[in-house]
Amino acid sequence: MLTAALFDLDGVIFDTEPQYTKFWGSEFQRYYPDEPGLEQAIKGQTLTQIYDRYFVGALMGEREAITSRLNDYERRMSFPYIAGVQEFIISLHQRGLHTAVVTSSNHEKMARVYEQHPEFKGLFDAILTSEDFLHSKPHPDCYLRAMARFGATPNEAVVFEDSINGLRSGRDSGALVVALTTSHSAEKLKALSDYQIPDFTNFSLEKL
Repeated sequence: MLTAALFDLDGVIFDTEPQYTKFWGSEFQRYYPDEPGLEQAIKGQTLTQIYDRYFVGALMGEREAITSRLNDYERRMSFPYIAGVQEFIISLHQRGLHTAVVTSSNHEKMARVYEQHPEFKGLFDAILTSEDFLHSKPHPDCYLRAMARFGATPNEAVVFEDSINGLRSGRDSGALVVALTTSHSAEKLKALSDYQIPDFTNFSLEKL
C-alpha cells in the first residue's frame, strides 16, 4: 500500500529542462568549446557537482560569475507545469497519500517558483530543498528523509524522477520509481525505473 508520493522538481513537476539546457549549453560553449554536449551530461547534477567536475583549477575563479549569470537567468525563467501533474497530485490527496517535493533547488529558486505559482505550496505536504539534505543525489538521503517526514517505509513510497542521478537516488532508497522521459529516452531510463511515462496525462495510481 502506497502512502507517500515524492516528486523531483525540474523535469517532473515543471517543464524547465529545455531552459536549463540552453543556459548550460551557452556556458560550456564559453569554457569548453571543443567538448559539445556537456549540457546533456550534467542533467540532474547540483551546481556544486557541476563546479567540482568542470570548474576547478584555473576555472575555479569563474564560479562566481557563472552563479551570477545563473541567478539572473532563473529570475527570468518560466515554470510551466508538466501536463497533468496538478490533477494527478490532487488525486493522490483524495486517496489519502502524502506528497512531497524533493529537489536539489535552493530556497532562493523556490521563492521564484512561489511568486509565479502561489498555489504551489498547497499541492504538497512537504517541500524539501538542498538545504535539508546531508548528501546530494544520487545518494538516497533526500528521499529517505522525505519518507521519514511521513513515517513511510520504502515499500510504501513512490518516487517520480527524470534524471539519471535522481533515478539512482530513488532506486537506492528502496522506493517504487517512475521515470519521466522529459530529459532522457524511456529506453535509457528502463534499468533505473519501474515505469516510464512522458507526462501525467491519463496517468493514475491504478497504473502502478
